[in-house]
Amino acid sequence: MKILLLEDDVILQEIIEEFLVENGYKVESFFDGEKALDAIGDGTYDMLLLDVNVPNIDGFEILSYLREIGNTTPAIYITSLAGIDDLKKGFDLGADDYLKKPFELEELYARIEHIVKVHRLQEEIEFDGMKFIPKAHQIVLEDKIIEMRQKEAQVLEYFVRNTGKIISCDEIIENVWNDENVPTHATIRTYIKNLRKMFHKEYFDNIKGEGYRFNIL
Repeated sequence: MKILLLEDDVILQEIIEEFLVENGYKVESFFDGEKALDAIGDGTYDMLLLDVNVPNIDGFEILSYLREIGNTTPAIYITSLAGIDDLKKGFDLGADDYLKKPFELEELYARIEHIVKVHRLQEEIEFDGMKFIPKAHQIVLEDKIIEMRQKEAQVLEYFVRNTGKIISCDEIIENVWNDENVPTHATIRTYIKNLRKMFHKEYFDNIKGEGYRFNIL
């Protein structure tokens, strides 16, 4: 599982990163909020550990922006801000947990593991000899890993869970985007086109005038 760590205390950052790596996590660390946000936009993470008072863009601003654009990556605040108003603000912005400094590393580990279980981050869906891990945005085929964007993974998950059913663009929008910025049908077709390129076989049937059908056989 890949974690983004935003912490501007050099020593604490190194301690947390070393501990998480020892416990089997892959970690990318940042001191600066702007660079962390750029990394989130360019890559895929399974969890975010965010300090609040960091240079350029603070942790509150980062999560607020991510939730506004529909990024639902689980997030834990790790901060010295101990006031009840700060705690409430963190949860109102969409945080999954809020850990006040100083804290025990084992407590951080326990909270991460709890969120993994709640969000089923490690759930695997098997089809046609492949393992699809929706929350990791990955498909594992023998020794090859296919990476995809968050929305691509969500679109694929909807198709896989509705194998054999004809699904319209409107149905995908309604079930994948919810109340977020609504995409056009052309955008949906682009997502499906991108998914098609990831596989050696054709799984998506285009049903003229109706939508698409995902076929495994």
